[in-house]
Parts: sequence; structure tokens; C-alpha cells
Amino acid sequence: MKNDKKTIFGWCMYDWANSAYITTAAVALLPDYFARAVVGEDGVNLFGMNLTATTLWGYMLGTAAFLVFLFAPVLGAIADFSASKKRFLTGFAYTGSLFAMMLFFCKSGNVWLTIALFITTQVCFVGANVFYDAFLPQIASEDKLDAVSARGYAFGYIGGSLQFAIALALVAMHETVGISITLAARIGMAMTGIWWAGWTLLTMKYLKEEKTPHELPEAYRNRPKVLAYLALGINQTISTAKRVGRFKNLTLFLIAYVIYNDGIHTVTSMATIYGTEELKLTTTELMVTLLLVQVVAICGALIFSRLASRIGAKRSVMFALVLWSGVVTYGYFIHTAGEFFILGMVVGIVLGGTQALSRSLYGSMIPESASAEFYGFYSVFSKFSSIWGPVTFGVIKQVTGSARLAIISLMIFFITGLILLAFVDEEKAKTDKLDF
Repeated sequence: MKNDKKTIFGWCMYDWANSAYITTAAVALLPDYFARAVVGEDGVNLFGMNLTATTLWGYMLGTAAFLVFLFAPVLGAIADFSASKKRFLTGFAYTGSLFAMMLFFCKSGNVWLTIALFITTQVCFVGANVFYDAFLPQIASEDKLDAVSARGYAFGYIGGSLQFAIALALVAMHETVGISITLAARIGMAMTGIWWAGWTLLTMKYLKEEKTPHELPEAYRNRPKVLAYLALGINQTISTAKRVGRFKNLTLFLIAYVIYNDGIHTVTSMATIYGTEELKLTTTELMVTLLLVQVVAICGALIFSRLASRIGAKRSVMFALVLWSGVVTYGYFIHTAGEFFILGMVVGIVLGGTQALSRSLYGSMIPESASAEFYGFYSVFSKFSSIWGPVTFGVIKQVTGSARLAIISLMIFFITGLILLAFVDEEKAKTDKLDF
């Protein structure tokens, strides 16, 4: 199955499918719609506090990340043991796409409905990606990991950009087609679920999984199958955590990844609402910039793949983190739509490269036979990091009243991650995995 063109195509098409949701709904339309229509300029009273849209959005992202943090490694272990990664991927994908379609029903003032639908969709999106990522070391040989991972992200940026362009055209031409801008935004969000579900059919057709389930250990055979796999998944996760802790370089990489990914996730997830509330940009200005990010990111992922082939994945990620530090510094000083546009171009260049190479670098360090379990563990670290950045951003905004201090504070995530990553011995980590 390794390096098979049809299998890799099917795998890449899932990134094409689900990127519509994360690009159009989660990053572009919903944050802006949430701030302008659902919450409004006066904020909303929850739990005895008046919360701005920026603060509440940060808490929502943190909550979704925490939920994935709880279940991802257990499901990964179950999928590896039962050879059911594709089944889990399908289940999360179609559940998530259904709830994405239901975002259409979020109207002005529907704060709790929007929170519930967004968190559920976000959990399914990330949950599916645990199993999607787990296929990578099984479909690509070690020398092809960086290139295949980058290709997946490139497919995602292309697919996400196409669907986003359709949604953006609908929002920009809402008067021409005779609908309000809020209705156009709701339709655009619902369309992401249809796109996600439809293109996933190609993944289901072409992505193959080696069906080699393990026989349940005798200690679990007298239990109902669901409970047996659940207990086995929990025990396997605990065992994985103990084994990971024995390998210095893999552990150090995960710690570095937790820190710098926190900064990346916060920049990308808070950018739209930062532009809406802090910079007072129009919806059109925000949407055009975000579309630019997606288009530039296609080239960025491929450029960093080439760079990795010359200087290695680790050094390429370190270079990207230097650029990310420049991004948040520049973000602190910007005031105009043109400056936000320039910021979007730089983000596009480094975003795809950092994500793709981090995934492939980790894939080169883990045992292929337990890829879902280890990518579940990777997702735990990823989502654990995703909890704190948005929450910290929201708290700083709530306390100081300005998101500028919140964005410049992200510098510490990139610098700390860069320093820790420098101490990771990439080659030693690849040999250590043979002892798992």
C-alpha cells in the first residue's frame, strides 16, 4: 500500500473535503458572524459576566480542544487494535459535516445554539483528523513522508480555497441575489458541510486500510465488545504514555510542538475576530485576506517541502518559527486593511509548511504498527496546546480591553518552541522507534 498513487490521492482528497469547513466556517465566516450578529458589540451576559465575542470565541475553542484531548488517544488505540481507522474517520467526518450544515440555523442572539453546534462540529473535525493523520506512515515510505504530508495540505488549501471563493462570492453579491448578508453567511457555512460530506466519498473509495485486526487478549474476551475495546484503548494509551516518556527526543519534540502549535493555532483561529473587533475591518476585507492566505498556503506547503528535502524537516520548522515570531510582532502594530493583507500573505507562506512538516517529522519518529495510537497521542498534545492559547488570548483581551497585547504575547510560544526543538536529535529519534 505504500506510495500507491490511488491510495495517496484518496488520502489527500480528505484534506480537500474537510478544509472547506475549517477555512470557510471555523476561520472565516463564523467568527465574523458570531461577533457581528450572534453576540453583537455589547457582548453577552453568561455566568454573571459580560463577555465580548473575542473572549467567548477563545473559550469555545479551548472547550472543543479539551474534549478532543480527553478521547483522542483512546480512540486511536482502539482503531489500531481493531484495524478500523477508516471506519472512525468516516463516522467523525459525516457527523461533523451534518452539524456543519446545521450552522445555517444560527441566527442573531442564538448564542447557546451556536456554541453547541460549533463545539460539536469542531470536535468531529479534529477527531476525524486523528485517524486521517494515522494513515500517513502506512501509505508513504519514510523518504516520502514530507512530500506526501505537504501534498495533503496543498490539496486542502486548494479545496478550501475553491469552496471559500464560492461562499465569498455569495456574501459579496448578496444584494444581487436578493438576500441579506447574514443569510448569505449562514448559507455559506452550511455549504461547507455539503462539500465536506460529498468529497469524502472519494476518500472512502480510494483510501485503503490493511485489515489486520489483533485478537482480543483473553482478559477482555468475556466483556461486551464495545466495553472490551474501550478498556483496552485506555490501558493501551497508558502504556503508550509510559513508553513515550522513555524516549527523550520524541518527548522533547512533543513538548516543543505543544508550545509552538499553541501560538499557531491561536493566530489562525483568532485572526478574523481580531480583524473584526480590534481593526474594525469590513467583512469583505476580512474574507479577501483569508482567501489570499489559503491560496498562498498552497505554495507555502510545497516550498517548505522542497526546503525540507535540502536542510531537513526540523531545520525547516525552526525557520518557520522565526517567521511566525515576525508575524505576531507585525500584527501588534497594524491598523489598516492593507497591513492586514500583507500579514495574511506571510501567514499563508509559513502556515502550510509548519503544519505539514510537523506532522511528517512526528510520523518519522513513531512505529508504523501503532500509527493511530501514536497520532491519537499526537492529537492529545496538539489539542492540549490548543486549549491554552485561545483562552489566554481571551483572558488578556477581557482584562486589558485590547487584543494587541494578547497577540504580541504569543511571541513567547514561538521562541520557546524554537529553543526546545533545537535540542531534538531527529536521527536518534528515528532509531529509537525500533525499540517500541
